[in-house]
Amino acid sequence: MNYDKAIEKLNDINLPINDVRAIFDIFKDSNEIVGMVAMNISRKCSVYDKEQGKSAEIVELLVELSESDDMGSRWAVAKNHFTPVDILEKLSKDSINLVRALVATNPNTPTHILNKLFSDEKIVRDGLSGNPNTPLKLLNVLAGDNDKMVRLRVAENPSVSTEILESLLDDGEPNVAKAAEVKLGEKNEA
Repeated sequence: MNYDKAIEKLNDINLPINDVRAIFDIFKDSNEIVGMVAMNISRKCSVYDKEQGKSAEIVELLVELSESDDMGSRWAVAKNHFTPVDILEKLSKDSINLVRALVATNPNTPTHILNKLFSDEKIVRDGLSGNPNTPLKLLNVLAGDNDKMVRLRVAENPSVSTEILESLLDDGEPNVAKAAEVKLGEKNEA
């Protein structure tokens, strides 16, 4: 298979995973192809067929892609819900802050890793604000963040406490206060 044909095939979301694997094996030294393999897997797992992500072949590819020099590939692995915990742990120490931030957003990242990421730089900490596994003590701190988008994600977080929501009702940013009000209403109805 030639390079252009491989690129064309990888753009097809319906390309069987064993064909994706074969292309990866042939062109694993090409960052462009590796990045496209990562995106093909990402789309398969998140948008089109979530069940397909449970495939052993996809998990194997995620593990291999986590070793890629291509930041975009590691980015796709960090956010993938089927990435194994040991790989999320490894990527939580990645040299690229966006990769670490996406580990912080991944709902399958364990609490002990999320706690470590809280002491990372701002972009990484901000990733914690929407993660339903972020411990309440961290959400409480993030609810007071200067960035309105962080506070908004805290207000929309499925695991946010009633106490945090009540504190956000008086937020100076109308969208944050409204999100807190809506979430509080949902919690009261449940």
